[in-house]
Amino acid sequence: MSSAVSNIFSNYKHILIACLIIIVYLSPYFILGEDTHIRHHDNLDSNIVWYKLLAESGQFFSMTELPNVINGLPRSTLATPFDFMVWLYVLFEPMTAYTIGQTIMRFAGFFGMYLLLRRFIGSKWIITGVALTFALLPFWPSGWLSIAGLPLALYLFLSIRDRGWQTPWYHWLTLMLIPFFSSFILTFVFFLGLMGVLWLVDWVRLKQSNWALFTATAAMSGIYLIKNYMVLYSMFINEGFTSHREELNLGHNNLSDTISLFFENFLTGHTHDMAIHTYIILPIIGIALVVATFRRVNPKWLIAMLLANVLLSLWYAFWYWEGWRIVKDNFMIANTFNFSRIHFLDPMIWYIALALALWILWKHIRFGKTFVILVLIAQTLSLFWLNEEVKYDRLNQPTYAEFYSEELFESIEDYIGREQSEYRVVSIAMHPTVAQFNGFYTLDTYNNSFPLEYKHQFREIIAPELAKNASLENYFDTWGGRIYMYVAELGENYIFTKNSDKTLDNLDINTDALNDMGGDYVLSALPIENHDENQLAFERSFENNESIYKIYLYRVESE
Repeated sequence: MSSAVSNIFSNYKHILIACLIIIVYLSPYFILGEDTHIRHHDNLDSNIVWYKLLAESGQFFSMTELPNVINGLPRSTLATPFDFMVWLYVLFEPMTAYTIGQTIMRFAGFFGMYLLLRRFIGSKWIITGVALTFALLPFWPSGWLSIAGLPLALYLFLSIRDRGWQTPWYHWLTLMLIPFFSSFILTFVFFLGLMGVLWLVDWVRLKQSNWALFTATAAMSGIYLIKNYMVLYSMFINEGFTSHREELNLGHNNLSDTISLFFENFLTGHTHDMAIHTYIILPIIGIALVVATFRRVNPKWLIAMLLANVLLSLWYAFWYWEGWRIVKDNFMIANTFNFSRIHFLDPMIWYIALALALWILWKHIRFGKTFVILVLIAQTLSLFWLNEEVKYDRLNQPTYAEFYSEELFESIEDYIGREQSEYRVVSIAMHPTVAQFNGFYTLDTYNNSFPLEYKHQFREIIAPELAKNASLENYFDTWGGRIYMYVAELGENYIFTKNSDKTLDNLDINTDALNDMGGDYVLSALPIENHDENQLAFERSFENNESIYKIYLYRVESE
């Protein structure tokens, strides 16, 4: 027995060490639970609550509106019942579901990149080290395998491309399961498009069709279409629902700003797909290219990877160039669908490039092996510095439990003393999803899509404040995904703790419009000094030792 264990460790110690490091990386979620610091943007302020509301509604296959949000949020704007993340939130508490999602994401990212790099890199330490660093990236949590699973998907497609119908059945099964853990709209629509191009190039070049590769591409695309049947329903069948996305008016950058955006994305990446490549990976690629030149090595694949990310960053930047408005203004899909998201392929490409660069250095410089190991250690340490618990604790941001402050909002609910479905609230100086998480029915929200008519109605409430701040007005009118109770002097700041000495002295909202939409209460994280002028009656404030907030409750007075 001990001999067998010894053999396993000897043969797979590099993988076991990497898995142990991933477990250490994940340990805050398991140890701290709801006291963990996690990402706020597009996470605590949105996706976690969306999954929770859907799980609690029980309306998985129904097309009935969810009454908790904006007097009826179309069901098609939330995840479909074929999204496995939904079922995690059904089976577990939100933070537990989140932890499971993080765990799946990290290990899928590691083993997918490991298998992919094994095809063309000869060092198990480079393969393992690069796969490990890829797995530790600060992936957008709700993307799940949308980015982290790309190397695994690419490995499986290349396997099917090479072996055809002789590909093992478990490769096919794994590939067909990936759609249930990832987003078609976010990344895989582009990835599958590229697989289609690969099939076409092979067909032209080899003068024969690889029908196994074609079938894999078509089958995976078909599964995604079935999974997203609600979106298709809302687009092509439900004529009564016009999304606010039809009034999107993004992309007015001049040429100078566009070029700046290109360099920004190429050098540092986007908040949802950060590869953390600026200070280590890019210099290593540069050194590898110099070494390849002097050693007369042809680094064609390394150059190809680098150029691929140059092109992706260019496409991303120019998607927001004012010159594209001609296309966006005349073709609805170009305005409502974000084609720039193809840049979400960046992280996978950067780490393939890193592996190729390290392989050149491993083989062609003195003490190359030692240098490569030091590089991988440095990159791993830099990624641990960006671990959610480490990063957001360092930035002094609230934990999961502090953000949602369940006990505090329960006391507010008890004070009001009515069924939460009987009244509507809005939030000021605070994300409305905090109230949604705690069961309140809100007129304000943050969602990817909602009725355009509702956006227009809600705008009447905040019109006086938008008129004071041109930046906020532009933000709401040209995008508007956040239907918030904007306050001009607060801008796009949505978290104010009980330690803040800020007060709202000049609030100006259209309370009649708020009343007409059914608004009964205002939950404000800051005191509204001129509440009488806004037809708001102060009820009382709420705070406790566990919560970061002090909530001021105002009742909307009828005319």
